[in-house]
Amino acid sequence: MDPNSLKAFLTIVDQESFSEAAELLHLTQPAISKRLAALENQLGTKLIDRSNRQVRLTDAGARLLPHARRILDEVHNARQALSDREGSVSGQLSVIASHHIGLHHLPAWLRRLNRDFPEVSLELQFMDSESAFGQMRKRTAELAFVTLSESMDQAFDVHVRWEDAMAFVVSPEHPLASLKKPGLEHLSRYDALLPEAGTATYRSISRLFLDASLPLKIQMPTNYLETIKMMASVGLGWSVLPVSMVDDSLTVLSVPHSVSRILGGIGLKGRSLSPQAQALLDIAADLQ
Repeated sequence: MDPNSLKAFLTIVDQESFSEAAELLHLTQPAISKRLAALENQLGTKLIDRSNRQVRLTDAGARLLPHARRILDEVHNARQALSDREGSVSGQLSVIASHHIGLHHLPAWLRRLNRDFPEVSLELQFMDSESAFGQMRKRTAELAFVTLSESMDQAFDVHVRWEDAMAFVVSPEHPLASLKKPGLEHLSRYDALLPEAGTATYRSISRLFLDASLPLKIQMPTNYLETIKMMASVGLGWSVLPVSMVDDSLTVLSVPHSVSRILGGIGLKGRSLSPQAQALLDIAADLQ
């Protein structure tokens, strides 16, 4: 099977659009349709249902999908194996980073990478960690720096990880700030400013309140920690934020529960890393 035809098939599926897939692959729409048709003719079956405006896999297409990804992964691995791994670190590197890592960790790493390996060309995407997992499965980036999750599936290798200590915080003017030993029962009476349900941070805090049989009053959930920090600093509620983000605009509450999360850099299992990806991972590990 022609790798270009398989790539066209996967891109159409991932983008859920012929036109968007063509744009991503720098092809015309007739050209990408022709590649898909050639693959279908070779296999003797339709892979995508074209009967309506939505892109839908046929049964045959659904069966081919995981094999197509593995085939292209092996093509990628073969190219990596045949490349000059003793030569200079250069070429394109596609990276996804969560917003928090992108603001508070990535700049120092990229400064070092640009200094030591100026021939690396970076392509960066910023999104929440949960979205990053989905994009990595679609092979839109080689690495992702995210909040690691216990629900993360076995499709990923964790190449570097570190603990990110967190603290319960409020505005200095918030009623909770005057308590010497606030507990979960005190926090349960006030609005909580937390990331959306499904995030690792939300699950960790929710579990504490669930175990204590206490309500958790969520106000305006958002995955942007900088937005949460601002909302907490003006007294809209209490929150849990990385210790590295705490400044004079916030008061740390001495709640008798330690909270942390694990951040890390991931790649797809079974997919070889490029020299430039390994270089960035080494820098990230060195600077933690």
